[in-house]
Amino acid sequence: MMKYKICAIAVFSLLNTACLDNFLDREPKAELTPENYLTEESQLASYAINLYEIFPTHENFSYGTFGIDKDTDNQAGTLAAEKYTPGQWRVPDKDGEWNFEKIFECNYFLNIVQEKYDKGEIRGDITEIRHYLGEVYMLRAYEYFTRVMSLGDFPIITETFPNDRDILTQASKRMPHSEVVRFILKDLDTAIELMMENAPDGKNNRLSRNCALLFKSRVALYEATWLKYFKNTAFVPDGPDWPGKEKDYNQGYQYQAGGIEQEIEWLLDQSMEASKIVADKIQLTENTGILPQTAEDYATPNPYLMMFGSVDMSVYPEVLLWRKYDQGLKITHAIEVAASGSNGDTGATRGLMESFLMQNGLPIYDSQAHWGGDDELESLRKDRDSRLRLFLRVPGQKNILINTDAVTHAKLVQGYPEILLGTAGSVTGYLLRKGTSFDGLQVSGNGISTVGSIVFRAVEAYLNYMEASYEKNGVIDATAEKYWKAIRRRAKVDEDYSKTIAATRMEEEASKDWGAYSAGNLIDPTLYNIRRERRCELMAEGLRDMDLGRWRAKDQMIETPYHIEGFKLYNSTISTWYQDGAGNWNSNLTWGSSTATVSDPAQSDYLRPFSRTGKELVYNGYRWAMAHYWYPIAVNHFLLTSNTSDYSDSPIYQNPGWPTIAGQGATK
Repeated sequence: MMKYKICAIAVFSLLNTACLDNFLDREPKAELTPENYLTEESQLASYAINLYEIFPTHENFSYGTFGIDKDTDNQAGTLAAEKYTPGQWRVPDKDGEWNFEKIFECNYFLNIVQEKYDKGEIRGDITEIRHYLGEVYMLRAYEYFTRVMSLGDFPIITETFPNDRDILTQASKRMPHSEVVRFILKDLDTAIELMMENAPDGKNNRLSRNCALLFKSRVALYEATWLKYFKNTAFVPDGPDWPGKEKDYNQGYQYQAGGIEQEIEWLLDQSMEASKIVADKIQLTENTGILPQTAEDYATPNPYLMMFGSVDMSVYPEVLLWRKYDQGLKITHAIEVAASGSNGDTGATRGLMESFLMQNGLPIYDSQAHWGGDDELESLRKDRDSRLRLFLRVPGQKNILINTDAVTHAKLVQGYPEILLGTAGSVTGYLLRKGTSFDGLQVSGNGISTVGSIVFRAVEAYLNYMEASYEKNGVIDATAEKYWKAIRRRAKVDEDYSKTIAATRMEEEASKDWGAYSAGNLIDPTLYNIRRERRCELMAEGLRDMDLGRWRAKDQMIETPYHIEGFKLYNSTISTWYQDGAGNWNSNLTWGSSTATVSDPAQSDYLRPFSRTGKELVYNGYRWAMAHYWYPIAVNHFLLTSNTSDYSDSPIYQNPGWPTIAGQGATK
């Protein structure tokens, strides 16, 4: 692929210097000038692919995209995020999420190419030209959505500006996030119109119309549920104490649909329409239910399991977009070491493990569930949802099945989890194998893996429709039922979801699943089980925190602390793994002191990774502050757009509950 670089002059917070990188190739690019650039199809293709770095993909030596959820109730890192200790998350002095670098790069392209396209001045195949133009509309939409999730209200900027402070200050006006979402959806509609149904590379390493439709369903569902659950708060446009009211340019704001309820309904319709197109078109990848444990098994692998650990993901239609890696280009990662080792610095939680149903469709606490308990990992996964049985690693399982002689950075057979803190240890005792390839060549060194990285997966469309339709109509319609049964059928779980709903006890679920709440209140069992399905299917795929945010599912921790827990370390068979024949504990595992390495059994039978020494900020559990649903805006952005000491003349306003003083925590 041809390589180019465009470096654009940027000004303070709006326009940052931006050097483009290729989605596959990160080598230095050749210099070109704007006058002779973006005039032919291949140049459009190269510029667009260079923007793909905005997508989360596997990088370096962490657990990659499988570790993004580590600061939620699904997964935990070696250190607790500061956002769960009110007062510790503080307003930064500079930088932060108020960032326009990629938006500038998209606008630079769109301003030039759209005009040349309209005039017919671009050389090449018209279908391909339209496609690459559509890609950048979608990429701009993706970057804007990232800002909406982190900041809420945000400037809508569609052009590049001169180096003029007054012009750039004026452009910093924050638009209500409902308007930004409307803008995003408009960009996505344009992308849907321009892009091909299938990626032009033929391998889904580039965006397609299906990606834009799926993403549209995500964005619309996000905003609809955000508006619903944050209604009558400062976190929705024109809500009580909404800081946008402080600025003249937002005075008298009205939703385009007429009111907030009408806006929610319109957004849910948009999500349903877009998701249904994708879900009806793309079937789910087959799951045989088999975890390969021999070379013979591997010869006819389970497609669903291997979909997450394949070097070539183009053979799975469910994978709408994925990133390809290449050892020859030195574009690699270390995910395979993490997937067959310690999961990097990430551990799955007890709450996630207990959310999976039994094969008979019942929650584990139901008297008819016949759950074997969690005194050992094998009994925990016995007769459970096959997604848990496939992706939870237990001692004695084989991690590598082929090219075993090449292995240098993995254990051929899974041993007992190393539960001491550190990058080589297991945070919670629960280890996932999502992303495992079983190929020794992928762990013949650290950082040499070329297993692909999934960006968009079609099953999300099934889940988006299920949730949007229920949120809108309060019933499971025929389409949602069809999708839900298809997902449960693949998971090897009884398709009768009504049985699950009838057996669900919300008080029981609430103790392990933040998604049981919205705005501090328990939701109904049907909606909860839709959320449960989403949690289990998208486990470790980086969407959990987005979901918890739009559901407003953390309010309960304002008053009631939540303890992240791992496996049952005490009073269980698991405890014998760390004892000698006389019942003496490994000398490296200590508790009850300032140098403890594991949590005290007096607290819980379950390992609490953040309650060891008493020095941890979350020793007494996670807590929450309403302000933490959004990031604070760094102080330098107010300084650069204001001439007064209190920043009252800046067009920018701070997010709810945050001060405009660097180094201070949320005020609410």
